[in-house]
Amino acid sequence: QVQLVESGGGLVQTGGSLRLSCAASGRTLSSYAMGWFRQAPGKEREFVAAISRSGGRTTYADSVKGRFTISRDNAKNTVSLQMNNLKPEDTAVYYCAADVQSRWGTPHQLEYDYWGQGTQVTVSS
Repeated sequence: QVQLVESGGGLVQTGGSLRLSCAASGRTLSSYAMGWFRQAPGKEREFVAAISRSGGRTTYADSVKGRFTISRDNAKNTVSLQMNNLKPEDTAVYYCAADVQSRWGTPHQLEYDYWGQGTQVTVSS
């Protein structure tokens, strides 16, 4: 079993940047494909980005493509989400998740086995 803890959220103005981190404990992160999801108030949780176990393959939601970058450091057991050119519609609680089965990462949240507690990102207009 793996425990995931997100950090790096906060309040930022439109056009600003934030870097979210997800630290894992309990098992080595290289065993899992990883994903970032978000949930805005009153909305369902949605896919943001995913990365393969090795880090060689990434997938993004259309809404963040070109602005967000997912990366991982398996030696440090961390996954990061660099968010640039933030918009008010990016305001949400952001969650990292670990997928035991998939090697490549998937946009489908039901396939993820472990979740962090989330970190709040607020983008002011």
